[in-house]
Amino acid sequence: MNDEKYFVYILECSDNTLYCGITNDIKKRLVAHNNKRGAKYTRGRTPVKLVYFEEACNKGAALSRERAIKKLNRESKIKLIKVFKNKEIVK
Repeated sequence: MNDEKYFVYILECSDNTLYCGITNDIKKRLVAHNNKRGAKYTRGRTPVKLVYFEEACNKGAALSRERAIKKLNRESKIKLIKVFKNKEIVK
């Protein structure tokens, strides 16, 4: 059984688009995105800013939540981000 924690996150790209992904190391992944070693989508849209994240109990749960977030329209994603704003953002 793998007890490794995963995170679902949303980035705001330099062109104001939103990108959703998962990782087991959120700080390392953010650095990778900003160094153009992250997802192909974000490579031409740096710098990116972490605007939302949530912890998942395992990789499968993170993937399910990522799919659910990706199905949301932009307005719903922005509402999710606004609710999250009260949490501490990882820099």
